[in-house]
Amino acid sequence: MKTGEIREAFLAFFEEHGHTRVPSSSLVPANDPTLLFTNAGMNQFKDTFLGSDPRPYSRATSSQRCVRAGGKHNDLENVGYTARHHTFFEMLGNFSFGDYFKREAIQFAWTFLTESLGLPPERLWVTVHISDDEAAKIWTDEIGFPAERLSRLDEDNFWQMGDTGPCGPCSEVFYDHGPEVPGGPPGSEDDDLDRYIEIWNLVFMQYNRDASGEMTPLPKPSVDTGMGLERIAAVLQGVHSNYEIDLFQALIDAAAELIGVEDRAASSLRVIADHIRSCAFLVVDGVLPGNEGRGYVLRRILRRAIRHGNKLGATAPFFHRLVAPLVLQMGEAYPELANKQSAIERALLAEEEQFAKTLDHGMVILEDALADLEATEIPGEVVFKLYDTYGFPTDLTNDIARERGLSLDLDGYERAMAAQRERSKEGGSFKVDYNATLKLEGETTFTGYVSLTGEGRVRLLLREGESVSALGTDESGVLVLDATPFYAESGGQVGDTGYLAGEGVRLEVTDTTKAGSHHLHHVRVLEGEVREGSDLVATVDRAVRQRTRLNHSATHLLHAALRQVLGDHVTQKGSLVDSERLRFDFSHGQPVTASELATISALVNGQVRANTPVLTRHMTMDDAMAAGAMALFGEKYGDEVRVLSMGADDFSVELCGGTHVDRTGDIGLFRIVGEGGVAAGVRRLEAVTGEGALAAVAAVDATVAEACDVLKATPANLAERAAAVRAEARELERTVSRLKQKLASAAGGDLTSNAVEVDGVKVLAASVDGADAQSLRDTLDQCKNKLGSAVILLAAVNDGKIALAAGVTPDLTARVKAGDLMREFAGRLGGKGGGRPDMAQGGGSDIDALDATLKDVPVWVGERVATS
Repeated sequence: MKTGEIREAFLAFFEEHGHTRVPSSSLVPANDPTLLFTNAGMNQFKDTFLGSDPRPYSRATSSQRCVRAGGKHNDLENVGYTARHHTFFEMLGNFSFGDYFKREAIQFAWTFLTESLGLPPERLWVTVHISDDEAAKIWTDEIGFPAERLSRLDEDNFWQMGDTGPCGPCSEVFYDHGPEVPGGPPGSEDDDLDRYIEIWNLVFMQYNRDASGEMTPLPKPSVDTGMGLERIAAVLQGVHSNYEIDLFQALIDAAAELIGVEDRAASSLRVIADHIRSCAFLVVDGVLPGNEGRGYVLRRILRRAIRHGNKLGATAPFFHRLVAPLVLQMGEAYPELANKQSAIERALLAEEEQFAKTLDHGMVILEDALADLEATEIPGEVVFKLYDTYGFPTDLTNDIARERGLSLDLDGYERAMAAQRERSKEGGSFKVDYNATLKLEGETTFTGYVSLTGEGRVRLLLREGESVSALGTDESGVLVLDATPFYAESGGQVGDTGYLAGEGVRLEVTDTTKAGSHHLHHVRVLEGEVREGSDLVATVDRAVRQRTRLNHSATHLLHAALRQVLGDHVTQKGSLVDSERLRFDFSHGQPVTASELATISALVNGQVRANTPVLTRHMTMDDAMAAGAMALFGEKYGDEVRVLSMGADDFSVELCGGTHVDRTGDIGLFRIVGEGGVAAGVRRLEAVTGEGALAAVAAVDATVAEACDVLKATPANLAERAAAVRAEARELERTVSRLKQKLASAAGGDLTSNAVEVDGVKVLAASVDGADAQSLRDTLDQCKNKLGSAVILLAAVNDGKIALAAGVTPDLTARVKAGDLMREFAGRLGGKGGGRPDMAQGGGSDIDALDATLKDVPVWVGERVATS
C-alpha cells in the first residue's frame, strides 16, 4: 500500500466504526501557550479531554500533521542520521471522549492491523502497564494474543498530559522486523535497538492526578491513540527505514535530479526530503522565517536543508523547487498545500537567496577556525559568531562538526549568547499555562457584546498559579467569574481592563486572558478581601473598550482593502489591536508603494463614510466558509462560529469573536501611520482611528508648517522647494568628492616617497590629514598604483576616531595578507577590522598611540616576509 492509501484506509476504517473524521489542525497550536508546535494528534482535543471544549461527537479520527523541531520536543539533530527521526510526521489517531474504552480500543487496533492491513499476527508484540491487568486480559483472553509476546512495563507505559490532570496506562503495539535486525523485545536489555519498532500507542485516560500525586478515577474515561504513518508505511512496504517508503523516495529522487546527484543513499538527500515537508507545511500554517520563536525554528530547518544541498553540489537555489513534487505526493490529502504552492515557493526562495549571501562568509570563518583548531572542540565564541554575524544556527555548525568528528563548546556558546538569549530562545515568549491549575467544569459566560457592566460570582482564585480561597488588599492574582462583560485577549484584540466591586471589596482588572473556555481576570485588590463564591459587579473601562472597538473594526476593513488592492495572496499573519492603534501583518513579497497605500486608505475611509451597519451571524463552520467568510490566522474555532459582515455589499466577511462598532461610521477616520517588513514575505501596516487619526493628521500638519518655515515655502510648493534644495546639496556633495579625489591623488604621490624597503618588499605606513573613509580608500588605490608592488597601511583621524585602510598588491598576497595586517594594527589602536587578502578596512580610538603604531608596520611585515 502506498502512504496515501494507508492514511485513507485508517480514516475510512474508523469512520465505518462511528468515528467523525476531523481535519488536521494547524501546526501552530491555537490557544495553547505550552506548545511551540503541534506535536501529537491529541493536541487539538486537549480541551475536549479536559471537559472545557465539548464536541458534537464522542468518537473522532484524524491524520494530524506534527512537527518536532523546537523547544523540549526537538528531533532536528537526528534527522538524516537515523531511520525514523523526522522534523515533520503524520500521526494517525482515533479518540473516544467518554464513549468506548480499553476493550473497543484494543479490538479496533487488532482488527485494523491484522485484517485491514494484513500484518502477520506472529510479527506483532504488545506491551501494557505493569498495573493494567484489565488490558492484559483483553489482549490474552479476548484477542487471543500469546502471553509470551506480551510485556509489562512501568514508566514507558504510563501517559500523562502534565504534572497534574488526566493520565493513565498505555498499551503499545510493536512490529518485529525479524532476527536479521539486531535488538530484543520491549522490556529486554537490548530493546532500544532496531528490531522491534513501536507502531501504535493506545492511551487509556482513566485517572485525574492532583498536585499531591493522588490519582482518582475519571467519571468519563477516554481513549487517545497514535500511529505514525511513516512507520506503518515502512512496515507495509517491506523496508526498514522510513526514508525508503514511496513518499520519501519520490522526494529524494526529485531532490537528486534537481541537484544532479547519482547516489540516492546520501544522508543529505534524506535531510532535504524531510525538511521540505516541515518547511512547506509551516508556511501553509502562517509561519515564516524569522529571528525568534517559530520563525527562527523554521529558519534553522530551512538553512540546514540548504547547507546539505550545497554539500551535495547545489550552486543555485533549489529547495523551493521541491514544493511542486511535495504537492504531487501530499496535495490530495492536504488541499491547502496545493492552494498555497506559489506562496510557499516565494517564501522559501526568498530565504534561500538571503542565506546564500551569508553562507560563503560564514564558511570562511568556520574553515579558518577549524584550520587553527588544535583540540577536537569548536570554541563557543566561534559558534556564537557564526550565529550572530552570519545567521548560522548552532544545528548547522553542529552538522559540520559532526561530519568532521568534532564537537561544540556549548557552554562557551551559551555564555556568549547571554546578551541575546531571550530573543533566540524558542519558547521564551510563550505565556504561563493556567489550564494546569483550572479545575472547573463548564465555561465563563461572556456578556460583553451587549453590555459593559454585569454581575458574576467568583468561581476560582489563583495566586502565583496556585489555587487560594481569598485575596486581600494589595494582593494580585487571577480571578474566574461564572459570567463577565470583560473580553479575554484573543484574535489579536487585547483583553479588557476595568474594575470589580462587591460588598467591602474593590479590585482593579489589569488584563483579561483566556484559558480553555474560561476568562481569567488579572486583578489587584484595591481594598477589602475577595473570596471564592463572592458576588461582584464587573465594569469594563468604557473609553478603552470603545477605542479598541474602532481599531478592531478598522482591521477588518483594512484586510479586505489589502486583498482588493494587492491581490488574493494577502492573508493575515498576525495582528494586535488595542486602544491606541492597530497593527496588521500580512503576506506580501514587496513593500507597499505610496500609491497603493493611498488607494488602500481611500477604500477603508470610503467604507467608513458609507456608515453601514456591522452585522453578526452565528452559523456552522461549513456554512460560513460557503458564505465566503475568512478565518483568521492562529484562531481556534468551534463547530458554530460568529461571522462578522462589514461595509457596503459585504466588503468584509470574516470569522471573529472580537468586539466591534455598531456602524462603520463610528470609526470616524482611518489613517495609516507605518509600513514595513517584519520577515521574508511578510509586511506590517500600523494605523490609527478616531481621535488617534485626528491627532496623527494634526502632527503631520505641524511638521509641514515647520518645514515650510525652514525652506521658505508654502504647503502648495513644499515638495518642489524640497527637491530643489536636495539637488543643490547633491551638487555640493559631488564637488566635494571631486576635490577629495584630487587631494587623494596628490597625497598618494607625496606619500609614496615615504615607503621603505624591507627584505625586498616596499612598505608604506602613513597618516593622511583630513581624509574621510572614502578618500582614504582612494589614496590607498593611488599609492598601490604608484608603487606597483607594496604593503600599505594608511590612517586618518576624524572626530576623535581613527579610520584605517590596508592594501597589498596581488604579487605579495601569498606572503602578507591585508586582513591580517588590519586585525593586528587596528587591535593595537583599540579597535578592530578585517577584509580580503588584498584590501582591508578598520578603525581605532587610541590616537596617542598612532605614530608609534605606524612605525611598527615595517617590522611586522619583515617578520612575515622572513618566514614566508
